[in-house]
Amino acid sequence: MSDMQKTLQEEVTLSGIGLHTGREVKLTIKPAKENTGFVFVRTDLEGRPHVEADVNYVVATERGTTLEKLGVKINTCEHLLAALVGCDVDNAILEMDASEPPILDGSSKFFVEAIESVGVVEQAVVREYLVIKEVLSYSDPATGSEITIIPSDTYEVTTMVDFGTKVLGTQNATLKNISEFKEEISSARTFSFLHELEMLLDHGLIKGGDISNAIVYVDKDLTPETTEKLKTAFGKDHVSIRPNGILDNLTLNYPNEAARHKLLDVIGDLALCGVKIKGKIIANKPGHFVNTQFAKKLNRQWKLQKKKNVPDIDLTKEPVFDINGIMRLMPHRYPFLLIDKVLELSDKHVVGLKNVTFNEPYFVGHFPKEPVMPGVLQVEALAQTGGILVLASVPDPENYSTYFIKIDKVKFKRKVIPGDTLVFKIELITPIRRGIVHMQGYGYVGDTIAVEAELMAQVAKNKID
Repeated sequence: MSDMQKTLQEEVTLSGIGLHTGREVKLTIKPAKENTGFVFVRTDLEGRPHVEADVNYVVATERGTTLEKLGVKINTCEHLLAALVGCDVDNAILEMDASEPPILDGSSKFFVEAIESVGVVEQAVVREYLVIKEVLSYSDPATGSEITIIPSDTYEVTTMVDFGTKVLGTQNATLKNISEFKEEISSARTFSFLHELEMLLDHGLIKGGDISNAIVYVDKDLTPETTEKLKTAFGKDHVSIRPNGILDNLTLNYPNEAARHKLLDVIGDLALCGVKIKGKIIANKPGHFVNTQFAKKLNRQWKLQKKKNVPDIDLTKEPVFDINGIMRLMPHRYPFLLIDKVLELSDKHVVGLKNVTFNEPYFVGHFPKEPVMPGVLQVEALAQTGGILVLASVPDPENYSTYFIKIDKVKFKRKVIPGDTLVFKIELITPIRRGIVHMQGYGYVGDTIAVEAELMAQVAKNKID
């Protein structure tokens, strides 16, 4: 799949009934600009209030995931969000004239088909990922539910469920790659046990329920009283049990459809963490509560990763420029050439590397008994890395130099000592105009920021003697 953000090519509309509210609803999925994410818009309310698909807005997880922002609710959002993730969409506006998307057949199938009918288009911004580098887990002792994520180059999900009933026991489902979502997961429908269904009906819930949009597993005797209650609720003249223990004449799409639907729910709920995931999810007895609690944990991890902004690089990979390539671009020489390699380079960012050794000349006099790299030289190394970003874009870099105009918001967060490997990441804050370069720079040792600064420099043509 592409690493550019994506949105819908044009808007598409679906209509139906909300499962729990029983209200008619029109849903319009619209394209959205880069970095929007998924945003619900309540067109039936004054001011068309927005509710972002953000796990921090989760207020309820009984029979579905409910979001609420400033008193505005979005109910049962997970099936729609799963379809967006499964179609590789990053940004979309989700307009609804009620609080709940249509339940349709209880799966994500029709959402996927609607998105595919208008197509998905690449956008101009590279997508970001929460890259899992260590095992993370969340467990709920009350239910025995547990979700774990381990490092993986792709987004994989495995669900294991055990319902402890004769009609529906242990099931597993696995999605090896999100690109398989449409074929393997999207048509897995929501389900309920008969004893749960009775309770929901008695409490006035699932007002939009129908045998056609929810699998009902019969885990108790179907008494005449219960039969009449179901006939009334579903508007049917006849209700019976199939030999496979399912209410009425519904045919399963998969033998393990319940486990696949639980996997669908995991994908939809984890979409609320706000970023694409690179990791393998292993979910044992997942449910909306444990899913969203884990999504909160992933969201915190993502915010920490963004705050550190650590570049995800392979230090063994062939560099864009080695030391000789750097010297062809820059006039600096020993002992004032302070970067050894350039590992990444685009028109908006550069990643460079400095191996700090005890042989650096400044260690002779700068805290000689406890050698520390001078902070001013760390900032100079940031500036030289930024210089590469600029000089690599001109056809004759040997005829240009970059000079400091301004240094701002400098912070030193840890000592840099012999043996450290400093990785510098420079990003343009604004496009280069009239030779003025405005950059944000970070220097890392491992996954810790050692130095950061906002830099401004001027690119000037060298004087010819």
